Amino acid sequence: MTIHIGAAPGDIAETVLMPGDPLRAKWAAETFLDDPVCVNEVRGMLGFTGTWRGHRVTIHGSGMGMPSLSIYANELITEYGAQTLIRIGSTGAMQNHVALRDVILAMTCSSISTPSSGIFRELNFAPCADWGLLKAAEAAAGAKGTKTHVGGIYSSDVFYDERPDLTEQMIRHGVLGVEMEAAELYTLAARHGRRALAVLTVSDHLLTHDALPSAERQSSFGDMVEIALEAAFA
Repeated sequence: MTIHIGAAPGDIAETVLMPGDPLRAKWAAETFLDDPVCVNEVRGMLGFTGTWRGHRVTIHGSGMGMPSLSIYANELITEYGAQTLIRIGSTGAMQNHVALRDVILAMTCSSISTPSSGIFRELNFAPCADWGLLKAAEAAAGAKGTKTHVGGIYSSDVFYDERPDLTEQMIRHGVLGVEMEAAELYTLAARHGRRALAVLTVSDHLLTHDALPSAERQSSFGDMVEIALEAAFA
């Protein structure tokens, strides 16, 4: 048990999927895992452990933003021995060829700052995905016929951005989408020698301003969860 995770030793699997929304963690666990058991409810941040095709898996919420994810990822790694951490979440598309419901596999994550920025000081560290997970996720997406894009994303500190100039430059440089957690996850994984990947479903579009209705988001996210699970145990 840690400050933020009430799970007992052994309750957390070595493979952890991390949606931002704790209710999405509950939905994913009940939909994709066999015999899921709730292992954490501290502060309403739900975590569940079950099995997928005989493999133990934990699906645990991370909350919104890099500071929140950093708390849970740190404790999952250092106190519970998590080895593979895959973010499953939504993203806003930043390129015209990326459409709603497409899946983005984040190869790299740009950011203005992360909770780990103070460690690097003047160095611009380049957080990147684990190559084995990335390759396996692309193969899994291809087998499912899911339209998938592999490339760089932007992990933002804020949801309500007021930097249209920065957005313009990211679009110009081919950034595929924006979310709020992956850069810190990749940095922590690098620090502790763990595997990390972000598998993201496009829920809205910064250029067209299209967005999935809330009711459609859940059904559209099923492919993302399956791709993450396939990649984890490829």
